Amino acid sequence: MTVEELLKQRDVYFIPKGADFLVSCLNPEHPDKNPSMRIDQITGIFQCFSCEYKGNLFTYFGEKANQLQLRRELLKKKIKDKRSESIGLSFPKNMMPYTGNWRNIKPETYKRFEAFHQADPDYIGRINFPIRDISGRIVAFNGRHTTGGTPKYMISPAGAKMPLFPIVEPIQGDVILVEGIYDMINLHDKGLTNAICTFGTKNINEDKLQMLSIQGVNSVHVFFDGDDAGQHAAERVKEMCERVGLHTSNIHLKQSDPGALPEGSVHKLKSKLYG
Repeated sequence: MTVEELLKQRDVYFIPKGADFLVSCLNPEHPDKNPSMRIDQITGIFQCFSCEYKGNLFTYFGEKANQLQLRRELLKKKIKDKRSESIGLSFPKNMMPYTGNWRNIKPETYKRFEAFHQADPDYIGRINFPIRDISGRIVAFNGRHTTGGTPKYMISPAGAKMPLFPIVEPIQGDVILVEGIYDMINLHDKGLTNAICTFGTKNINEDKLQMLSIQGVNSVHVFFDGDDAGQHAAERVKEMCERVGLHTSNIHLKQSDPGALPEGSVHKLKSKLYG
């Protein structure tokens, strides 16, 4: 039950005011002729700015808030707020689109993910990708070294918060969750275009998974490396998925690397998942 549904159920007249509902004070000792109480539209927290009466709408009416729904609504608000923020990072001036096929990835796939070279000493020998968040802003750049240089991946700016990538369109369906950006790109290149990456098995939490649910995802196939470390991480992610109400399964291919699967193996996986 939402705050709005509860107010309607209890026949409390309200007026939407920004992020709040404006109502006559719920304090029985305050004859409030001009509505002076504001109730947060998501959490139900209220305060009268005349008599200072405070509380929570759900507690006040003896109702139990749906915590999962509450978290979803808060995340929706967070997404809306992000959309109104700045435009994010800009492409470097000395960038050049990447047009090759490194690791047998088709040039058109690289173009789809806006891959580019950068004539900066720190980025020579790297294929770079802009990382966009839920609002479409570029929040970071991820550069993959192609000749064995270190570090293998360079993320800038340092310490950037990496989202799940790419952001899926609002759909009713499932996604394949992989660890690295090249795991994801390889699957996209070979037809599994619902793959998204986490940028590391530790860079995932329930809030990020909950955002998938908000976007219409109802099922997650976890496809991490087939070694012990990858499978332990997959089990942890499966538990998080279950806690936020997402159906989940584990794709376990022994000694597998999603970023190196050949086209035939990807097609077999696609047939196994979707017939």
